[in-house]
Amino acid sequence: MYIFQAYLTPEILAANASMGAHILGALFLGILVGYERSYKGRAAGMRVYGLVCMASAALTVFVGYARFWYGGSTTEVSADPTRLVQGIVSGIGFLCAGVIMKDGFNISGLTTAASIWAVAAIGVLLGVGFYGAAVLLAVLCMLSMSLLRDVEAKLPGRTTLDVSLTFRVDTAPSFERLAAAAEARGYQLLRESLTITFADQLFVWRFGAVALDRSRAASPALLAQELSSWEDVGGFAIAPQRH
Repeated sequence: MYIFQAYLTPEILAANASMGAHILGALFLGILVGYERSYKGRAAGMRVYGLVCMASAALTVFVGYARFWYGGSTTEVSADPTRLVQGIVSGIGFLCAGVIMKDGFNISGLTTAASIWAVAAIGVLLGVGFYGAAVLLAVLCMLSMSLLRDVEAKLPGRTTLDVSLTFRVDTAPSFERLAAAAEARGYQLLRESLTITFADQLFVWRFGAVALDRSRAASPALLAQELSSWEDVGGFAIAPQRH
């Protein structure tokens, strides 16, 4: 118990409180920026931006309190904190890249990768003895991943669909026709995302469709029902963007 008393001095508690304020501020600003991306229907949203922003703040602000590392038991830290953090972040970055998967417009694993990176920041704070800041960061990470998804879904925003259409033989697909039909159902087609393949005398179009207002746009189930009635469409696939 005597060992941990060194981590409970007023100076170290004040340092933890200061770092906690920085982390909370970074989470708020990260969520604010992330909502703009979420509103536009992008893969990285409020959770990813919030996690990355507050983890970055934690890895930056703790360096300024080097005199309190390890309970202030040493007056001089021989290690270069900048290189220390750089090595940890670089190593974790390779691990995070391995959990991100991209399939067309669907990108999965972004939140998992951001949470792994945030956990690395928690480990660094624990390693140098800033237990209060580490616990706060862990709680905020957990709340961000569990609650922000529901908050993000209730806020006004856009949803991106990954659409693949297989046209029947001897049909001439028209992007303008598709764009007009999509607009009538609350979607905007992303012309720059269009990819066209031709195999076995069949055209396959793949593109992104953004719901301008996800609360008013037709559901993927309704879109599938309508596409099944199109005579020139032989097959299709609709998948909401994941992250």
